[in-house]
Amino acid sequence: MNIIKTDIEGLLILEPKVFGDCRGYFFESWNKARYEEAGISCEFVQDNESKSSFGVLRGLHWQAMPYTQAKLVRVISGSVLDVAVDIRKGSPTYGKHVAIELSEENKRQFFIPMGFAHGFAVLSKEAVFAYKCDAPYSPQSERGMRFDDPALGIDWRVNPEHWNLSAKDQVNPFFKDIEPLDVQE
Repeated sequence: MNIIKTDIEGLLILEPKVFGDCRGYFFESWNKARYEEAGISCEFVQDNESKSSFGVLRGLHWQAMPYTQAKLVRVISGSVLDVAVDIRKGSPTYGKHVAIELSEENKRQFFIPMGFAHGFAVLSKEAVFAYKCDAPYSPQSERGMRFDDPALGIDWRVNPEHWNLSAKDQVNPFFKDIEPLDVQE
């Protein structure tokens, strides 16, 4: 597995070894010992999967303390632009983001530790997105912020006329109005 560090501490891009032949391919999408060697020592407790069509934009979401989550995300089919925004209180990269294309072709995974808002935009006709979480979904601690906040400067690579958003994501607060996560609590 190839591990790529990003410009933001803790965010990792993982490129698994893919073994392919005329029959198809095989790769390990999770191996606790190998991922621990890469610095990912989460105990994942929930797996999620979503299917979305072109232009669907989900995010930016997170869960408040004490239910904040680390995630290991990947795309099974199609492609997405995946984005993580640092919302850790006191972080030197607070408000900065990393955006990476995840696709069925590149088989990349993105590790997002606690303290980040997360979202993705579907770039292909449709996409199946899968992710592991180290804490279960907690509706009362669910939070969000505007995906299109100019202060964040995220290029979602989808023309705004094609954005397909939930009603909730259309009215989330701006970055300046969110409460930073104190992941040291």
